[in-house]
This record gives sequence, C-alpha cells and structure tokens, in this order.
Amino acid sequence: MYHYCCDNFDEMTDINKVLRGKLKEVAEIRAPEVVEEQRSSDGTIKWAIAVGDQRVETVYIPEDDRATLCVSSQVGCALECKFCSTAQQGFNRNLRVSEIIGQVWRRRKLLARPKSLASVRSPTWS
Repeated sequence: MYHYCCDNFDEMTDINKVLRGKLKEVAEIRAPEVVEEQRSSDGTIKWAIAVGDQRVETVYIPEDDRATLCVSSQVGCALECKFCSTAQQGFNRNLRVSEIIGQVWRRRKLLARPKSLASVRSPTWS
C-alpha cells in the first residue's frame, strides 16, 4: 500500500477481490489533510498537517541527490523555547503510529517524483 501510494483497496490488484472487499468493510485508507504549504527558494517544503483538531509540521529538505524528511512525533512541545511557535502551544500528546506514517505517506502523494530519502528525522527523538 505504502510503496505504490494506493489510497483505495481497489487499486491493490495484487490482493484478490474477495479480500479487498472484506478490507473495504472493516478498514479505511485516509490520508492526513494538508492545511497549509510553504515552499522556499531552495526547494524546502513545509506542510502543516491536520491531526484531529490540531496541526503538526512535516518538512521536506531536498539535497543534490537525496532528501531529508522531518516528521513530527508529538503535537506541541514541552521545551518552551521562546522562538518556536510549536512550543507556544505546550505539549499535548504523542502521535499515533498511523499519524507518523501518514506524514511520510502524504509526502509521497504530494511530490510527483520525490528524491530518495536519505533520512527521516523527528526533532523530538533523542
């Protein structure tokens, strides 16, 4: 599903129709909503992505032959840095695995021909 960027079960032709039908009955594929996008002249793209009624940021940083993707693992931040807008909202919660993976999947859907990712980073990971 992730590798081919499928966003509905009917696209998964490597799975038989009966199983696809059962999957449609019990599960859904829902990409996270991008509520804002900012692009810089160096090709860096920052997306504000909705998670419930809050937002997180995902940043795509292209380099010559690869790219880095910074994903959020939390809503808000407990560090209280004065210069950071995320810190101003305080710490709310850790993201669910599906919300973290959704950021990576969304990047693939938004960029027609993305460069290979050299790394996926989260500023809140040690």
